[in-house]
Amino acid sequence: MGLLADLDLTKQIEEKSKYRKKLEQLQLDLLHLQPRLRQTKRNLILVFEGPDAAGKGGVIKRTLERLDPRSVRVYSIVKPTAQEYANHYLRRFWIKLPGYGEIAVFDRSWYGRVLIERVEGFATKEEWRRAFDEINQFEKTLVDDGAILMKFYIHITKDEQLARFKKRDADPYKRWKINDEDWRNREKWHLHNEAAEDMFAKCSPSHAPWTLVEGNYKWFARLKVLKAVVRRLEKEIGRI
Repeated sequence: MGLLADLDLTKQIEEKSKYRKKLEQLQLDLLHLQPRLRQTKRNLILVFEGPDAAGKGGVIKRTLERLDPRSVRVYSIVKPTAQEYANHYLRRFWIKLPGYGEIAVFDRSWYGRVLIERVEGFATKEEWRRAFDEINQFEKTLVDDGAILMKFYIHITKDEQLARFKKRDADPYKRWKINDEDWRNREKWHLHNEAAEDMFAKCSPSHAPWTLVEGNYKWFARLKVLKAVVRRLEKEIGRI
């Protein structure tokens, strides 16, 4: 049994008013920490991975929506362009890294090399196996230079994913969120989980560990991530 199988996905916040109150307080705490970060030679890098429809976008929105957007960048990582294919796969991430005092959020990331590219065969076995060390070295370089790097894997059950897919497909305002590729990825659910477990084992050093987030209940996932970010910043740059 791996880490994903051991997650308790039944966690939830029962009262909406309680959720709103906790969310607003954490957002305010993060807002107060943002100018403190800007005064340092450090930056904040947030990485989000997880199955399709796990709620990554919702978590990112609630984490950032109260911040000053002038020093925040969000990157939704999709298939590389032809020009990007002509370079080392990490290059397109290097050029997106935040400056000192800034925040960058990656909705999917360099871990695509050992996740989707591995499962779908877009990277050879030699390439994705080599990537574990390449990624560890890349992240060590960032952390040594002062980056506060946080990596979140938001997980949901296969049944919960199916329910969300059907809900999106039935809603004309959300139908753009789902496509044929999402449905095809469900057919390789166990392979994606296997790749993720391998990633946790080989790319979770003490300076850049993975945080697994129970995503079946969106409110719980949003609060868990926000709380983790606030507590980490308080530890790294001082309390408010």
